[in-house]
Amino acid sequence: MSGSKKKAAKAVSNVFSMFSQNQIAEFKEAFGFIDQDKDGILSKSDVKKTFDECGRILTDSELDEMMGEATGPINFTMFLTIFGSRVAGMDEEEVIVNAFHIFDEGDGTCSEDKLKKMLCTFGQKLTTQEANDTFGEAPIHANGKIDLKKWANVLTKGSENPES
Repeated sequence: MSGSKKKAAKAVSNVFSMFSQNQIAEFKEAFGFIDQDKDGILSKSDVKKTFDECGRILTDSELDEMMGEATGPINFTMFLTIFGSRVAGMDEEEVIVNAFHIFDEGDGTCSEDKLKKMLCTFGQKLTTQEANDTFGEAPIHANGKIDLKKWANVLTKGSENPES
């Protein structure tokens, strides 16, 4: 029995070692936001409600696919494990592009107002001034929407040009 406890402890410590303390704190905050019923487990209902609040309606098959990524109940450790496997080997820009995916309006863009509202309302909330400063660097199309891929490049490399 003690052998299985060692294996479990090692698996847990490995997933926590993949992230900095700040990243773990941000994941913990995100987990708390998604855990709508505050029971410490992310259910299909929790995930659906969270996406609904963000303005993205998921189909049952999309929800089932997301929930199927976990090998058991999605507690905080499982949540970190899922994200750890997704970000392993990704560069910072890919991680940001994937995070922006929830806001993508189907063409790689998102309205500035929608994204600003989300960043000022959820998670580590930005102040209006911080949001204005942040969005001052965002590449805006003529239609007034932010190009999410280019913005991820600006945030990580300081340039819209992916070659730089």
